[in-house]
Amino acid sequence: MKKLILILAGIAAISLSYSQSKQELAKRWADSVMQTLNNDQRIAQLMIIRAHSNLGAAHVKQVTDLIRKYNVGGLCFFQGGPVRQANLTNFYQSIAKTPLMITIDGEWGLGMRLDSVVSLPRQLMLGAVQDAAIAYDYGKILGEQCKRIGIQVNFAPVVDVNNNPNNPVINDRSFGEDRYKVALFGVQVMKGMQDMGVMACAKHFPGHGDTETDSHYDLPIINKTKQQLDSLELYPFREIFENGVGSVMIGHLYIPAIDNTKNQATSLSYNNVTKLLREELGYKGLTFTDALEMQGVKKFYPDGAASVQSLIAGNDLLCLPSDIPAAIKKIKAAIKKKKLSWDDLNSRVHRVLMAKYLYGLGEVKPIDTNNLVSDLNSSTEAIRKLIAQRSVTLVKNDQSLLPLSSAALSFMGKATNTEKKIAYIAIGATTSNFITQKMKDELKADIFFFSYKSDAGRILSLVELIKQNYSHVVIGMHNYSRRPQNNFGISASALQLARRLSELPQSALLMFGNPYALKNFCDVKTSVVCYEDDAHTQAAAFDVLIGKQRPTGKLPVTVCDNIKYGTGLEYMMPAMGDLQRNLLDESKFVTVDSIVADAIQKKAMPGCVVMAVKDGKIMFEKAYGYYTYEQQEPMTLESVFDMASVTKICATTISVMKLYEEGKIDLKKRLGDYIPWVNGTNKQDLLIEDILLHQAGLKSWIPFYKETIDTNSGIPSAQLYTNGPSEDYNIRVADTFYMRNDWRDTMYQRILQSEMGPYGKYVYSDNDFIFLGKVVEQLTGMTLDEYVRKTFYEPLHLESSGFLPLQRMPVNRIVPTEREVQFRRQLLRGDVHDPGAAMFGGIAGHAGLFSTAYELAVILQMLNNGGTIGQQTFFKPETVQKFIAYGSEISRRGLGFDKPEKDNLTRKDPYPALSVSPSTFGHTGYTGTGVWADPENKIVYIFLSNRVHPEGGTNTKLLTMNVRGKIQDALYKVLLEKSTPE
Repeated sequence: MKKLILILAGIAAISLSYSQSKQELAKRWADSVMQTLNNDQRIAQLMIIRAHSNLGAAHVKQVTDLIRKYNVGGLCFFQGGPVRQANLTNFYQSIAKTPLMITIDGEWGLGMRLDSVVSLPRQLMLGAVQDAAIAYDYGKILGEQCKRIGIQVNFAPVVDVNNNPNNPVINDRSFGEDRYKVALFGVQVMKGMQDMGVMACAKHFPGHGDTETDSHYDLPIINKTKQQLDSLELYPFREIFENGVGSVMIGHLYIPAIDNTKNQATSLSYNNVTKLLREELGYKGLTFTDALEMQGVKKFYPDGAASVQSLIAGNDLLCLPSDIPAAIKKIKAAIKKKKLSWDDLNSRVHRVLMAKYLYGLGEVKPIDTNNLVSDLNSSTEAIRKLIAQRSVTLVKNDQSLLPLSSAALSFMGKATNTEKKIAYIAIGATTSNFITQKMKDELKADIFFFSYKSDAGRILSLVELIKQNYSHVVIGMHNYSRRPQNNFGISASALQLARRLSELPQSALLMFGNPYALKNFCDVKTSVVCYEDDAHTQAAAFDVLIGKQRPTGKLPVTVCDNIKYGTGLEYMMPAMGDLQRNLLDESKFVTVDSIVADAIQKKAMPGCVVMAVKDGKIMFEKAYGYYTYEQQEPMTLESVFDMASVTKICATTISVMKLYEEGKIDLKKRLGDYIPWVNGTNKQDLLIEDILLHQAGLKSWIPFYKETIDTNSGIPSAQLYTNGPSEDYNIRVADTFYMRNDWRDTMYQRILQSEMGPYGKYVYSDNDFIFLGKVVEQLTGMTLDEYVRKTFYEPLHLESSGFLPLQRMPVNRIVPTEREVQFRRQLLRGDVHDPGAAMFGGIAGHAGLFSTAYELAVILQMLNNGGTIGQQTFFKPETVQKFIAYGSEISRRGLGFDKPEKDNLTRKDPYPALSVSPSTFGHTGYTGTGVWADPENKIVYIFLSNRVHPEGGTNTKLLTMNVRGKIQDALYKVLLEKSTPE
């Protein structure tokens, strides 16, 4: 036991000392380089100059001269080719006295700048995707590309909130108009890049989304109050700063609420860069100006003046100053006039040099050009296909026309007039593309082309021809501009044709491009937004049309008064495990309404979601109340809840069941057979079966957090927690609350050191399932969240279910839990309520799962069916039966599952409800949740609330009022009657 503790402590100490030594090495390297630089060279280290690999010898000479003469700090590469850029980078680095920081503006990958590299989709298309893990993968690919070609900094992601549809410069470069979505996806893209060793750069601070002026040509004005900016534009920046973004780019904007100096761009404003960014928001990373050659600043600060003012404002690095020698001269003059100081400037140079070292420039290695192009493209097609599939958005389906598989295809098969078939009108296209060929080959559609230059005289005859000869019409809008100017380049005749065709019955409109263009078709009855116009997107759109793929995208922006942000319909696909709705008349459930209303009125909970499934179909679903007692955010069917101990069955137990069925777990074996580090302790001989039944003798729970509270101050120890992530403190416990990495090992030590109770006695224990979660990880080589996602949630298309929800969805979808006073001292929203699970990093076998009512119903229905749902099989029936049956002579428990009391029919307080059959299985959660499946009655019951809001577990009214049980009995009374669905 002592040996094990020493090993764990040693590993933690090595990790801590390594990260400290890395910072120390960077400091020493920066110190040594500083000694080699004269004053002019130090100033030049703060300058990033323009570089191309497609401009020939004269340009290369110009860049070479600037490097040799002034020792500039870095390069920003623009257009060219990958091999040419790599060769030039190798050359430029070889002649540089100080290693060059290589940067690029590659928001959608190196294909944005380099030929031969395939571009990734724009951020707005990514913003239509619901799974933020894809944003992380996107960022990872950006990082891999940059790393491969010797780039240290990528000026991405854009975290501007695009709340102006006429924005000419941001627009589809943004993740959308929702601050939460922009923040979430921006953080994930950033993490993906920086995990690959490439510095990300959040831009354009303090927010470029609400402008109608392009700062490349003039200085945009934003007339908003500081409060408005703080609540919207600054929100994503605060989030990405907290999560450790390496740098930020300051935009060229005129915002009087921040600085009312005439024509003073935010990039040149001390109020913005120093007071707001550094002091108020506490940002400590590098700052880059946006390009100083842009007219937004150059027209007011020419000939090096912008460089001086940028440094006075507090910036670290000057991007693309137009005249290096003039800038150096004016900066030295400003120092002489005491507008700047050498001490301040040297501290910035030192910060830049440390960043160079930390991102690999302590030892410059030449870029290998062998297989460079194929390496850069190795992951692009897969991510483009995935984003296309996940982003297609069914905006309107008023006539239930889509999918065509059940409408058009069956109709065509029965039609007596063989001429009555499908027409595809490709507006904006002049030649065949992927979807026109697919429509022709698989649906036998006739194809018509109408370009943006086509004569309006064709419209009437074409509409009449289609009206008379085709039963179904699909209109595709192709090749229109990304920019909103001139109505995206869509001609008046093309617009007229599309509108006339959309008026025909059985017509559907596909928009292959910027979703804002849908403003032209607000009243179309069937419309789909597809965001791009390439083969992958067209393939995904076709699969949605014929019902082969479920549309899961949501509009990232508002396009019409009747088509708001977040719009997106889905198909139910029973073959994939979707639950169909067969809702009964709500009047039958007045008793449920009454019970819930009483509970909310008596403050047992601020709101809840209730769902009931009978015979595999949803018979009742309803959201009640609000997220909080302030009644600002209404509860919805899409609300995501902290499931607390429901994690034990809907993550850990089903994982154990799978491994048991595969022969990887023997329930009669010891814990030490699966987790080597418990051997040598009094936990090694615990049987897996007894752990599942909560009768292995483990303590009920361990309040890990109490040990970390300073006994004198009563607040969390500053030795163990910090307000931002770093190499040493990277375990997020809550917002701005990160735990020291090595303390997780201490928590495992505490479990191993804990006293054992009597073996064979029923004691409900979180520690049982903490161990079982580690068993799953040990056997699968994956974290618990990764295993359960790949094995169950992804095949079932459960996009909201999983751990660490703040990495996957906007915070406003998540229901808050406790306003914790003693430990985390904040309102918990998206961070797991259970403090132990939070200290384990949000992933643990006993708590940490978040989900929705619908998705939990899918899991429970699969188990209720004996392990199958739709056309998918997850378990053999005998496996399910073994785990859901009563498994102990001394308690009501099954293997992992909770069950009704054995004397339920006669006891005073039946559990979970009087009406359930003995075959029922499920679990409740501390936060106010409960999920139950009843194979005998073929019923699934889901109840989700946040009863712990705001004061925590002291509010026991949900339990004492028996709200969950009463609702369950009321539902059973209706569902077991013979009633005809409405």
